Amino acid sequence: MSWLLALIVVVAVLVALIYNNLVRDRNRVDAAWSDIDVQLQRRHDLVPQLVKAVEGYAGYEKATLEAVTTLRGEALKLTDEKDLGELGRKEEELDQGVQRLIAIAENYPDLKANENFLNLQKELAETENYLQFARRFYNGAVRQYNTRVETVPNNIVAGSFSFSEREFYQKSSDEAANVPLVDLGSVE
Repeated sequence: MSWLLALIVVVAVLVALIYNNLVRDRNRVDAAWSDIDVQLQRRHDLVPQLVKAVEGYAGYEKATLEAVTTLRGEALKLTDEKDLGELGRKEEELDQGVQRLIAIAENYPDLKANENFLNLQKELAETENYLQFARRFYNGAVRQYNTRVETVPNNIVAGSFSFSEREFYQKSSDEAANVPLVDLGSVE
């Protein structure tokens, strides 16, 4: 009878350890998503400032300016909904819009030399670097969590306590993932 009690205790301890590891990994994924969310919000906050800086110099490029502003709004809405597939596509479009905005600015020597514009460009580049790091960290946390959820005996505990796999954050195409987001070529 004591061996049965010992077996029950061992199983209970094993289940508790597995459960705690699943909770820890799930919390790491949530924290990593929060880091991505912070960087996306930072980018979304910088875009209107960049649009405003370019607007005065490139008034006739109104369609590009409006498109970037619209994409920012759509991306913000998707961030709240946490649809990672659609968010990745919309953020990719926003990246391309910001690239077009920077390219427009290249045609205006006075704007290229403007300190506010240069600071915004620098902040955007830093944000993109932080965002890239946050995406890699998030995907690593998701990979670890998903592996734990899928492997035996963790999958038994995960299924019993409704732990489910998480979606990776990715660009919609490999080609887009390899395109530099902002060209900060030297100002001459």
